[in-house]
Amino acid sequence: MGRIVRLSVDDVVHDGDTLLLRLGEPASPVPAPVAALLLEHIANRDNMNTATNPASRWLFPGRRAGQPARPDHLSALLNEAGIPASAARGAAIRQQLLELPAPVVADALGYHNKTTSRLIRETGGTWSRYAAGDHTRSPTSRPPRGADDS
Repeated sequence: MGRIVRLSVDDVVHDGDTLLLRLGEPASPVPAPVAALLLEHIANRDNMNTATNPASRWLFPGRRAGQPARPDHLSALLNEAGIPASAARGAAIRQQLLELPAPVVADALGYHNKTTSRLIRETGGTWSRYAAGDHTRSPTSRPPRGADDS
């Protein structure tokens, strides 16, 4: 949630008829129903009528001047709307673990390797034997099999 509250309206990009959200590079397309909600949110953001925030660029402006909303505040708003944020986050990481090796997910999302390994076992994923690391180098300093010097 900490990264989400630090998004700005500049992270919402119009590309023709497509709305993109810059969560990383490249920006991710936003599905049509969510895009409409996102644009409505931008037009009617909270905390914009105070003397401290009239030109705030935060997607989720906070009550304090120049600051975004607090993550716990955004989480509470999602819960009020019927979206359990913690359950959604857990479901999202489990889906990633079904599609990618646990060490890759751990590195990308900042999780500990042991956490993602436990989650993949619970999820029933098939990446349990993935060996993390640089697979382009040979452990004995010899070229990997199939590497031609000629």
